[in-house]
Amino acid sequence: MIYYVDVNAAAGGDGSSEKPFKKIGEAAAAARPGDEVLVLPGIYREDVSPYNAGKEKQRIIYRSVKRREAVISGADEFKNWEHYEGDVWKLTIPNSYFVSYNPYKTFVSGDWLNIQVPVHTGEVYLNGKSLYERDSLEKVLSPEYYEQSWDIEFTKHCWYTRQAAEEDATEIFANFQGKDPNRECVEINVRPHCFWPLSEHVDYITLSGFVVTKAATQWSPPTALQEGMIGPHWSKGWIIEDCEVSHSKCGGISLGKYRQQHNDNKWLHYKYKDGAQTQRDCSLIAQLDGWRKDTIGSHIIRNCDIHDCGQTGIVGNLGGVFSLIENNHIHHINNKRNLAGAEIGGIKLHAAIDVIIRNNHFHDCTRGIWLDWQCQGTRVSSNLFHDNCLSRDHLLKAECAQGLGLGEDLWIEIAHGPTLVDNNIMLSERCVRLAAQGVAFVHNLFGGAISGVGRGVCNGTNTYASPRYTPIHKAHDTAITGFMTVLHGDVRFYNNIFVQPEVRKGLAEICEPLRDDEWDDFNLIAGTVPYSGYMKEAEWKECFAGYCGEGAAESRDRYYMPLPVWTGGNAFFNGAKPCDIEENAFVDSEHKVKLELKEENGGYRVLSDLYAYLPEAALIDSGTLGEAFEPEERFEAPDGSDIVFDTDYYGKKRSAKVIAGPFAAEI
Repeated sequence: MIYYVDVNAAAGGDGSSEKPFKKIGEAAAAARPGDEVLVLPGIYREDVSPYNAGKEKQRIIYRSVKRREAVISGADEFKNWEHYEGDVWKLTIPNSYFVSYNPYKTFVSGDWLNIQVPVHTGEVYLNGKSLYERDSLEKVLSPEYYEQSWDIEFTKHCWYTRQAAEEDATEIFANFQGKDPNRECVEINVRPHCFWPLSEHVDYITLSGFVVTKAATQWSPPTALQEGMIGPHWSKGWIIEDCEVSHSKCGGISLGKYRQQHNDNKWLHYKYKDGAQTQRDCSLIAQLDGWRKDTIGSHIIRNCDIHDCGQTGIVGNLGGVFSLIENNHIHHINNKRNLAGAEIGGIKLHAAIDVIIRNNHFHDCTRGIWLDWQCQGTRVSSNLFHDNCLSRDHLLKAECAQGLGLGEDLWIEIAHGPTLVDNNIMLSERCVRLAAQGVAFVHNLFGGAISGVGRGVCNGTNTYASPRYTPIHKAHDTAITGFMTVLHGDVRFYNNIFVQPEVRKGLAEICEPLRDDEWDDFNLIAGTVPYSGYMKEAEWKECFAGYCGEGAAESRDRYYMPLPVWTGGNAFFNGAKPCDIEENAFVDSEHKVKLELKEENGGYRVLSDLYAYLPEAALIDSGTLGEAFEPEERFEAPDGSDIVFDTDYYGKKRSAKVIAGPFAAEI
């Protein structure tokens, strides 16, 4: 059955084309497996909670009749602002307006949140752009620039909120920098979600072609419910496609998790157990609660424009397993920089088991992708990354890096693999941060450095040992088979190109005094050089020759030393450096090659002459890569079949003459 929704319709419709529903929520209450909800253009200011689940072959589809002309908004517009003083205006809203959730009485909070000045989940928007919250009225009356923002010029547009107890009302004071809010479009967010089921296991839903924006979402750590503006809550088989997702206070799209009894943001409230342990508990409790491939995950996010969210574009822990994230444009995430801590990035996933992230474009994010814990069977393929490392020069100050990190294109943390990174273009000055093992890099173009090697696997104690250990899973399954710390190494580099960029002076000045940091080595030299001193496979195996498993303590050290590293067919330009065990490295010290990303005709082109100098390389496949050490799982497709790297970034076949990098031929 087809149901119609039109925001301009009269109330009391029956969902027919002649008498459409006025609200999407009305259609959500009526829709059953196999039904389609067609939504006409307009702004739908509601929190839609899909009520009924679809079935694998009878999905419930919510579709915008005209692409991105139906808007689901978590904000309401107000035209009753009163002039207060200078450029500052005042809005008074009775608290009864907010019913059960008032974002201006609710602070952003949760595990791993690291901010000095508390902020509310509420936001004020001027013509679609969010203002900056201040913690006093005086700072709104006399605003100063907020230098940590990536958009510093807009930061004097600011607001402050307080409760008027006698009136039982919320007061908002906003500095619109000379504009009259009653003549502009001024909105405040009032709802925690836009399209989010209140119940778990609302399966097989499709959301297609909508604009989804401006929800008062809460911080989304892996130990909490992880709400987003959009999300399946704890379900299977959702498709979110061709949507524009923007201006969430915290997370845009959430693929997990669910609220665990007695273990939701536990570290925030119960300080006696480390947060890493409460997160380990999350995975084990989820096993008991039915976290399995046939009940959870297998979602698809495709062809979406995801931008201007405060914490993440896409977030998930446990709930995103076996999912596909492809052909999305993810940009300008965490640019306000008023939220800090872990869990920030264009994509931030824990337990990305058999998740494929391909053909996406990441730029102007605090970091592009952060894969944290349980990256087993994860594949990051044919993505374009750039400007994800403090891309604004005014940010190149030490105080601006505090608590937020320098950013990078891809961070893989505390994972054992197999994690496959292939055919990507990574052009930020910091391409990869790697506190993990079991990773294979194949046919990538690195226009920056690999950092953090050998660091970042402990919990930062001063006196006691605090190694972090994380779950290992059965291949292509959620079942947990063990736990292990990260030994480092167990990394493969084949047929990659490394080009040393010109490093900005300000970035170098930030990094130099931090070289001995426990979490990051702040390396800015491109190439595999951070793995100098690691062993080749034969040398590593020799350490175990004739050993029967018993003996002195020093003999057992071999079980805790770094694992070997494999290399082959890599090319290095402009001063990029190979590690000391690099095999078949091509180091071009003769030519100064050009590497430039140019925007043209609505797209991007990589301009480079380096392909004129590349030698022939070998064809790589799953057999070349072997298996990740700890899970003893091959670098293979989710169905267990071999991967042959015979296609390039564009999906074109590589010729008989294989060359390094993501392109099959000269560009």
